[in-house]
Amino acid sequence: MGDGVKERPLIGVSTSEVRVAERVQQTPEGEPPIDREMALGMKYLWAIEAAGGIPVVMPPLELAAVEPLLDRLSGICLSGGPDLDPDTYRAKRRNPHLGPTEPDLDRFELAVAREADRRALPILAICRGMQAINVARGGTLYQHLPDRAGTECQHRQTGPGERVSHSVEVEPATKLARILGKRRLLRVNSFHHQSVRRLGSGLRAVAFAPDGVVEGIEAPGRPFLVGVQWHAECLVARRPQMALFEAFVEAARSHGAALGEQRAA
Repeated sequence: MGDGVKERPLIGVSTSEVRVAERVQQTPEGEPPIDREMALGMKYLWAIEAAGGIPVVMPPLELAAVEPLLDRLSGICLSGGPDLDPDTYRAKRRNPHLGPTEPDLDRFELAVAREADRRALPILAICRGMQAINVARGGTLYQHLPDRAGTECQHRQTGPGERVSHSVEVEPATKLARILGKRRLLRVNSFHHQSVRRLGSGLRAVAFAPDGVVEGIEAPGRPFLVGVQWHAECLVARRPQMALFEAFVEAARSHGAALGEQRAA
């Protein structure tokens, strides 16, 4: 822009959590209860906005809408949410501790993830989002971490998201390490009972909990495809976590600018 003001990239944020009417307390002044409502934590949106982006919530749409939706976006944030259906990664059985799943929403989110990946759109994947991008690239998940041999950390904390519950070791000489300020050890929160098992094609595990559970992934060679298992959006008061959103938004800004130049040529 001629006035020196940077463009604020439009960034889609997935929403995969469904709340049913009988579990939602409606206010007398609010809308009438309906069968199903979508839910998304505001902290994802605030973090992206504070980092210089404009967040746009992506509702689950028909699959035909994925391409025209992504035509308008410069980056994708895959947010947290419920368990992915094991059918998405061809699991032979369903663990009895599996939480509620939403197969229709999984299909949409995985279609968004695959098409955004194909276009090399910047992707920041958080918690379930990290699991989703792993599945989108052909990887698998542990359905219930307590059943994994050697799991010792508290991966499903009871305290609020602003509190941290365990450490994460970040591999040196990785994009995630550079973003976080080359820190080897990081304290994070933890709200999951599933995690990456077999890595998806072209992905690298770059951060680990003390018990070996994968806490961060990235795609070497891509401008920005980073997944973290912790809820970074709740920790942006800590400089390294805010830096993650800033790096993501900057990558989205660069992608959008390059795409605009291509279209203008």
